[in-house]
Amino acid sequence: MANELGRSTSPYLRQHAGNPVEWREWSERAFAEARERDVPVFLSVGYSACHWCHVMAHESFEDPGTAAYLSEHFVSVKVDREERPDVDAIYMAATVAMTGQGGWPMSVFLTPAGEPFFCGTYFPREARGGMASFGQVLEAITDAWQHKREQLDGIGKRVVAQLGAQQAGTSPDFDLERAVELLKVDFDPVDGGFGRAPKFPPSMVLDFLLRHYRRTGDEDALAMVAQTCARMARGGMYDQLAGGFARYSVDGQWVVPHFEKMLYDNALLLDVYTHWWVVSGDPLARRIASETADFLLGELRTAEGGFASALDADTEGEEGKYYVWTPEELRAVLPADDAAWVISLCDVTGTFEHGSSVLQLRQDPSDEVRWSQVRADLRSARDLRTYPGRDDKVVVAWNGLAITALTRAGVLLERPEYVEAALGAARLIRDVHLDGARLYRTSRDGVRGSADGVLEDYAAYAQGCLTLLGATGDVEWFRTAEALLGRVLEQFVADGTYYDTAADAEQLIWRPQDATDNATPSGVSLTAEALTTLASLTGSDQYETAAHQALAASTTIAAQAPRFAARALAVAETLATGPLEIAIATPAAAAELLRVAFGNAPWGTAIVAGAPDLAVPLMERRGLVDGRPTAYVCQKFTCKLPVTLPEDLRELLRPAH
Repeated sequence: MANELGRSTSPYLRQHAGNPVEWREWSERAFAEARERDVPVFLSVGYSACHWCHVMAHESFEDPGTAAYLSEHFVSVKVDREERPDVDAIYMAATVAMTGQGGWPMSVFLTPAGEPFFCGTYFPREARGGMASFGQVLEAITDAWQHKREQLDGIGKRVVAQLGAQQAGTSPDFDLERAVELLKVDFDPVDGGFGRAPKFPPSMVLDFLLRHYRRTGDEDALAMVAQTCARMARGGMYDQLAGGFARYSVDGQWVVPHFEKMLYDNALLLDVYTHWWVVSGDPLARRIASETADFLLGELRTAEGGFASALDADTEGEEGKYYVWTPEELRAVLPADDAAWVISLCDVTGTFEHGSSVLQLRQDPSDEVRWSQVRADLRSARDLRTYPGRDDKVVVAWNGLAITALTRAGVLLERPEYVEAALGAARLIRDVHLDGARLYRTSRDGVRGSADGVLEDYAAYAQGCLTLLGATGDVEWFRTAEALLGRVLEQFVADGTYYDTAADAEQLIWRPQDATDNATPSGVSLTAEALTTLASLTGSDQYETAAHQALAASTTIAAQAPRFAARALAVAETLATGPLEIAIATPAAAAELLRVAFGNAPWGTAIVAGAPDLAVPLMERRGLVDGRPTAYVCQKFTCKLPVTLPEDLRELLRPAH
C-alpha cells in the first residue's frame, strides 16, 4: 500500500501526497479495505487555506512513527471539504452533536460502514492543556476497537439515527421587520458587525439589510450597513495594497485578520459593496467594489477563465508574513518622509510579534496622488516576497457567486472587463463541469474532478447564468439555467424537502439537508433565489411554488437567529417587493437603460435585455417603441406603460417611501 493522493485533482489532497501516511481518497474502495481488514477508518477533513490543518499535518502526518501506526491500525482517508461538502456536512454535524463544537481539521473515526463513533478537530502531537495527544487518541481508539467493539458500533448507529431525525420547516412565513429588530440587538454600534470577536464579514446580513432598506426606507438598516462596510474596508482585514478581504478578524475592530482570502467571501462582499454604492453613492463603496473585483481578476482568475478557491494564510510557515510590515521595512523601500507618513496614516505600531503590523486606512489620505504612488511602490516591494499558496481548484458554487457579482458590478461600474470575466467563468463551467444537465463540482487546470455537484453548485451557477442573461441578452444562459433547475426539482427534492445531494449521487450514511446560511449561502436559499428569478422570467407557477417551498426550510432559523438565515431573508425581501421583472427590448446595446434597470430596481429583480424576438417568455410581445430601445417594468407579467428614456425608467423604479 502507498499514499494515493498524488493522483488527486484537489490541491489540498496533493499537499499531503508526500506524507508517509498511506492516505486514501474518499471512495467505496477505501471502506471495502476497512471491512476486509476489519479496522476503523480515520477520516481527516480540511482545506488548503486552513492554518491548523497545516499544523496538524506537520506535527503528525509528516511523522513516520504516527504514519506507521495509522497504517497498521486504520484505513486513513483524506477529504477536501471544498470538493466534498456533502461528506463534510455529514461528519461536521456528527462532530458538533458529539462534542458541542466543530472546526477544521476535522478528525473523525468511523466504522467500516461509515458510522462515526469518535469525533474531534485538531489534536496536538504532544498532550497539553488537558488535550490528549494525537498518539494517545489513536491508541485509545485502537484499544476500544479491539475490546469494546459492540459499544463503538452502537454509538455509530445512534449518531446516524439522530442525524436522520432532523426536520425541515413547512411554510415560508417570514417576519422581516422582526428579523431586523433582532439584528439590531446583535449589532456593534461602534465597530460595526454583529456579535463579539472573532468577527466574520456578515455579507449576507448586509445584503438583506440593503434590500430591506430599499423596500421600507428603514434608516437604521442602512446605518448598520454603512458602519459595518466602512469599518471592514478601513481595517486590517482588507488588503489596503491589492484589494480583497481576509477570511475574518480575530478582534472586534477588524484590525487583525486570519489572513486566508476566500473566493466566496470576496464574491459576496463585491456584491454588497456594489449594492451599498448604488444605494448611498458613497465613494468608499465604489472604490472597494472596484478593488475587490480587480483582486478577483488579478489574483484568483485561472488560466482557463475560472476563479481559484483561495489564497493561503501562511507564507514560509508563518501566518500573514506576506502582508505585514515593520516600520523598518517601510523605511527600507520608501523615502524617509513617505515612510513616516505611511507609518502614521496606516497605523504601523507593532500589532504582531517582531513589531510588524497590517496596514489600515482609517481615514482617506489627505494627498490621494501621493498615496497612489506610495501604494504602488509598496505593492511592488511586496511582490518580491514569497507569494501565498493558491488553491487553484475551481468550485462551481463559488464561481457562480462570482459570476453574479462581477456581472452586476460590470454593468453598474461601467467596467465591461468584469462582465467578460464572468462570461469566461460561466463558459468554463459549461464546457468542463457540465455533462448534459449534470454538474461536477470541481476542476483544476481544466480537468474535471469526480465529485458530483451539490445543491449550492446548481443554484449558484443557475443564478449566475440568469444574471448574465440580463447583461448580455444571450439566450443560451437562460436555457442552461432552466436545465439546471429542472434537474434540481427532479433530483434534489423528495416529499417537499430539498436535499444537498442528488438522488442519483453517491449514497452516504445520511442524506444531508442544511438550510443554514453560514460562511456561504445554503443550497436551499440559493435555490429559492434562482427559482424566484426563473419564475419571474417565465411566469411559471411551478417554479414560483418550488421557490416558496425551498424558502420554507429557513423559517425557523430566520425567526430565532436571522444572522444564519440572511440569504433566505434577502430572498423573502425580493418576494415582498413583488418581485419585479424588467424586459428591455433592444436591437443593440442599451447600456444606459440596462444600468438603470440593474441599479434602480430592487436587488433580485429579474432582468432580461435583448432583441424583441428573444426566446425568453418575459420578452414575448415586448416590442420597440418608435424603433428605440424600450423598457417594460412588470409584475407577474402585467406591465406598466413602456418607456424609452433612462430617466423615465428611473422614475418607474422609484421606491414608494
